[in-house]
Amino acid sequence: MAVTPAGAATTTVTGAAVTGESTRPVGGRPAHGCGDRRAVQRALDTLTGTYGLAGAAVEVAGPGCGRWTSASGVADVRTGRPMSAGQRVRIGSTTKTFTATVVLQLAAEGLVELDAPVERYLPGLIRGNGHDGRAITVRGLLRHTSGLPDHVSALDWTRLDTFRFRRFEPREQVAVALALPRPGSAWNYSTTNYVIAGMLIEKVTGHGVTEEVTRRIIRPLGLRGTYWPGGSTRIRGPHPRGYTLVTEAGGDTRRTDVTEFDMSYGGAGGALVSTLADENRFFAALLGGRLLPPVRLAQMVRTVPADPERTWPGARYGLGLFSTPLRCGGRYWGHGGTVPGYDTAGGITADGRRVQLVLNQNIDSAEAHRTMLDAVQAALCGGR
Repeated sequence: MAVTPAGAATTTVTGAAVTGESTRPVGGRPAHGCGDRRAVQRALDTLTGTYGLAGAAVEVAGPGCGRWTSASGVADVRTGRPMSAGQRVRIGSTTKTFTATVVLQLAAEGLVELDAPVERYLPGLIRGNGHDGRAITVRGLLRHTSGLPDHVSALDWTRLDTFRFRRFEPREQVAVALALPRPGSAWNYSTTNYVIAGMLIEKVTGHGVTEEVTRRIIRPLGLRGTYWPGGSTRIRGPHPRGYTLVTEAGGDTRRTDVTEFDMSYGGAGGALVSTLADENRFFAALLGGRLLPPVRLAQMVRTVPADPERTWPGARYGLGLFSTPLRCGGRYWGHGGTVPGYDTAGGITADGRRVQLVLNQNIDSAEAHRTMLDAVQAALCGGR
């Protein structure tokens, strides 16, 4: 569930970019003013051409200017099937925003207090190595200021097959995190925080986080392409294959298909499957006040500085939301995520313009990561 690309660049498989979709309006509405489509397309083609990633796709929408999609590269390197913006993908840590929204809904219903200790809801869960659930608040979990390490960092990412099809349980993940060295900064991005938030939701409601997110968000918003994979390692319905670079014993890198994966390692912090359109619809509803009362939404967007070594310049974090400066002024809100085979990014501006982008191969260089963020900026700032 990392929020930054891999450290040093490694060898990539290069090839000509293949445009899978044009930047055409969807639904018959004009697309004037919604983003710099040429700049977005150039960024997508750079990601697939210059940096050799398999495929890239984007959906951009906004009030009064319609919705358009664009893509580059391939969804399947074996068959050459073109990349498309309309298919299901793993959205990784954007799952955190869904989970945080449910916790805030429970706070609005008087079932959870954000500044109450986690111990009140999950007694005895957080104990050991200097960590104490009596001193960690629910707000601290959602804002990544709990001081808890990230269990995901204990996994051997150089050997995905050692845990790719393994089923993880939340209490096991918490125990792993508690045994890790303590973070060295006040803000520490930790998927463990959201595993615990999922456990809290279950304790308070009597239902699993999957049921509550589905009942409270997915069904009411009509997010037909969004679902929890549960114990299935496959993605239902049309989807691009997901790839990552694996370093072999001799030092060479090989692009490997990792589409099938047990996402229990991310759980309430990273397991959801969705579409770009559904993600855009979710963020429009959330920031538009359809999912939370004003006082709770205001709490969600109250931010603290994020660690610049793990994020990007100017990034701040609220309760399950990143805030990022726009080069054209103001900020945008969103999340994004990295899981084996898929990188996602995107967000929404104050006036409702929104973008979601997916790559079906994990980024392996800082330059490619900057290009992905440049595409988001071009989509949100173009035409202003």
